[in-house]
Amino acid sequence: MASKKNNFEEELKQLEAIVTKLEDGNVPLADALDQFKEGVVLARSLEKELTAAQETVAKLVNPDGSTQALDPQNAGTPDDNY
Repeated sequence: MASKKNNFEEELKQLEAIVTKLEDGNVPLADALDQFKEGVVLARSLEKELTAAQETVAKLVNPDGSTQALDPQNAGTPDDNY
């Protein structure tokens, strides 16, 4: 299983290695199931991290230091919205 000490890139490499092993098809069924389970855990963890990163990137910082969410339907700069 992935430990919390691993960073995103390390977990992604682990997931890629699992996918490669499973695609090769030379893994016994019991091992393949274990690898698959580990891959699902890694994929969910990575997805969570990506979602959090997207939410962080999709914020605008106002001059007073407050933040507001960026509207993906209106991709203009803040000045364009007035």
